[in-house]
Amino acid sequence: MATAVAHQTDEDIQREVLLELKWDAKIAPNEIGVAVKNGVVTLTGAVDAFHKRWAAERAALRVRGVKGVANEIEVRLPAMNQQTDTEIAARALALNSTIPQEAIKVSVSHGWVTLQGEVEWQYQRREAERIVRNLRGVTGVVGVRVPV
Repeated sequence: MATAVAHQTDEDIQREVLLELKWDAKIAPNEIGVAVKNGVVTLTGAVDAFHKRWAAERAALRVRGVKGVANEIEVRLPAMNQQTDTEIAARALALNSTIPQEAIKVSVSHGWVTLQGEVEWQYQRREAERIVRNLRGVTGVVGVRVPV
């Protein structure tokens, strides 16, 4: 006998996303606003590091019933964490020994890092993005492709 799955209302989803944000140690839930319409979550607010913006999006995506996330959270870096695009690019280039240096090119514009190129394995893409996401001064990341 099949069991019916209860339908998640937008209010249910909003409550669950707020709870998920509350339990994520990387995020201060009072920094993030959550609105839901037809299962699509819109995140708003401001955080002081890109990894918090990313963590909030991941938290929302973990909630059952979420169909999509519009991440409109701003990254406002404190003065001590601001870096020039040149400094970010130089640190991003020293990624990791598991990622072939010749496979990835880095460009940075206003703190947004674009990783261009292709890596052979999915774990290499995830690792490159993880490293760059946690660099001081980064306000956004566009990732690397993995061939199909």
